[in-house]
Amino acid sequence: MKNLLSLSLLMIILLGSTSLTAQTELRFGHINTNELLRMMPGRDAAQAELERYARELEETFVAMQNEFQTKYQDYLEKQETFSQLVRQSRERELQSLNERIMEFQESAQQDLMQQEERLLSPIIEQAREAIQKVGREHGYTYIFDTSGGSMVFWENGEDIMPLVREELGL
Repeated sequence: MKNLLSLSLLMIILLGSTSLTAQTELRFGHINTNELLRMMPGRDAAQAELERYARELEETFVAMQNEFQTKYQDYLEKQETFSQLVRQSRERELQSLNERIMEFQESAQQDLMQQEERLLSPIIEQAREAIQKVGREHGYTYIFDTSGGSMVFWENGEDIMPLVREELGL
């Protein structure tokens, strides 16, 4: 009984979608959004700023690591001469510095991702809006992004890159 109801429901859905498809012409388009984003104005400047920021974070991280290595080498060379109290103090200092390095690394990764979002999201949004506008104006049912590699075949789709470039004035 349950299977019969499910089968009936499936048939209704299939027949309904078949008749809908027959009434509506499906129009498919495709675009490589990675290629589009490389052409977008402001993208190179945003990428350069992001790279500069990443280098700045990397320099700070390397300086912190160098400081740790210097203090650790000093500790290893002199540990035999330290009293128990001084040795414990130096070990706590090294542990604290190591924890700060790990915290900085984690925070830097999060901060870099936020910076990337801040710099690139307006460019991505502009591209998305242009693709949607072209899709609506030219009557596309679906527009597929070929940059992800998930599209392995398309025969009757249209590359909408020229239309989007025109919309963006590129």
